[in-house]
Amino acid sequence: MTDLPLSFTPEVREALDAGRPVVALESTIITHGMPHPRNLDMAREVERAVRDAGATPATIAVIGGQIRIGLDDATLEHLAAAEGVMKVSRADLAVCLTSGRTGATTVAATMICAALAGIRVFATGGIGGVHRNVEETMDISADLYELAATPVTVVSSGAKAILDLPRTFEFLETLGVPVIAVGQDAIPAYWSRDSGLPAPLRLDDPAEIAAAARMRRTLGLPGGQLVVNPIPAEAEIPRAEIFPAVERALEEAARKRIAAKAVTPFLLDRVYDLTQGRSVEANIALVLANARLAAEIAAQDA
Repeated sequence: MTDLPLSFTPEVREALDAGRPVVALESTIITHGMPHPRNLDMAREVERAVRDAGATPATIAVIGGQIRIGLDDATLEHLAAAEGVMKVSRADLAVCLTSGRTGATTVAATMICAALAGIRVFATGGIGGVHRNVEETMDISADLYELAATPVTVVSSGAKAILDLPRTFEFLETLGVPVIAVGQDAIPAYWSRDSGLPAPLRLDDPAEIAAAARMRRTLGLPGGQLVVNPIPAEAEIPRAEIFPAVERALEEAARKRIAAKAVTPFLLDRVYDLTQGRSVEANIALVLANARLAAEIAAQDA
């Protein structure tokens, strides 16, 4: 562990050493998820939500050849305003570190870094997944494979609704990743509470979710758990409204031949425009709800 390029804030290091609950947070949502300065406000709100729920937030990013586990406010402010930040997943984490570039961690990279740091619970907005027209593009997010490999409980509002949701959750089942719905029997669809897909598992008590993670470790099962927490009802954009906006954004992306890592940022930007900014406010609401739930789970698994 001493050779790992990990750098902890004193707050996070103290919490881990004392066995207190810690929740990992990604940084891609800050650098690539929404415009400045709303991204900075959101990052501070999410950290505050974790603290208010009784845990210590650990926002993760790659800066100066180190995996930063926790960011002080000045660093958070700098990251939120930075340009040209590398979007880091499993494939490019090592290169980002050795090249000294600044990198924002995706779900997959945040899981890797959290596990290295000894953090068992991670809150995010939505995971990546199987993209539309996968039979032509073979575009499948590394997040899915990471969930099958890295022992971290990921609290999300499902997969991003711009994806092929049925194939995403079918693939997670194939990989043996437990998908656990909270408070309802349906898998949520990010901005919407109901994707139309039944959840394979349901656990409403954070203590039960933490117990399931402990049992996986006892059994020696690889990988983590995906907890799918529906967006609060008052912040939801109903399926009948959001799905047509997604379809229009997808058509524009195809027409402009946007591909690979550029697809998701483009689609999220277009959905923002088509919903007159409501998608970002919904995104913030669901991330805050996920942060609170993650803190409750972490308190039971510390």
